[in-house]
Amino acid sequence: MTLFAMVLFLGVVFPEISAMAFQDPEEKFGPVVRAYLGYLKNEQEVVDDRVSRREVNQAYYRRNSNRIRALREMALRLARQSHNDYLPELEAVASNEFNLLFYEPPRPSSLKQGDVFQNTFRYLGSVRAGEVFYIFARLDIYEQAELTEIPKGKPQVRSPETPKVEPSERAASRPRQIGP
Repeated sequence: MTLFAMVLFLGVVFPEISAMAFQDPEEKFGPVVRAYLGYLKNEQEVVDDRVSRREVNQAYYRRNSNRIRALREMALRLARQSHNDYLPELEAVASNEFNLLFYEPPRPSSLKQGDVFQNTFRYLGSVRAGEVFYIFARLDIYEQAELTEIPKGKPQVRSPETPKVEPSERAASRPRQIGP
């Protein structure tokens, strides 16, 4: 019996197995995760289009394609681990791009999974996609507020990433926005 005949026979006898074999692997995720994966697919199409029109050079194309691949890999990892249809806002940076996220960038070798930086980003891990990308999740406002609360009776411990602000330097009110 040939391999083709065996596959055909199994497909007829066990149709649910054959349907699972040809099912889109992203279908098992909820609408939020699928939407994010669709967003990444669209971003890749934009990058592909820009390089085909010679609007960007090959180095830009390679780095951004690899960044999209790293974000996709981390999103899938988070969705599989949590079994939840939720993804935080993800940022992927190479080691020479840390200054895009941080005033005082941490050393990549000192990063530990779960560390929080500047009360804004949580380090999730690294992904090798052509080069190493460090993936951070932007904390939502509730997580940020939790980190800035000072429990009663406990002294505040300042992280090295948090800049020290003297009381005289604090603004009495937030600056006004002037716009069109």
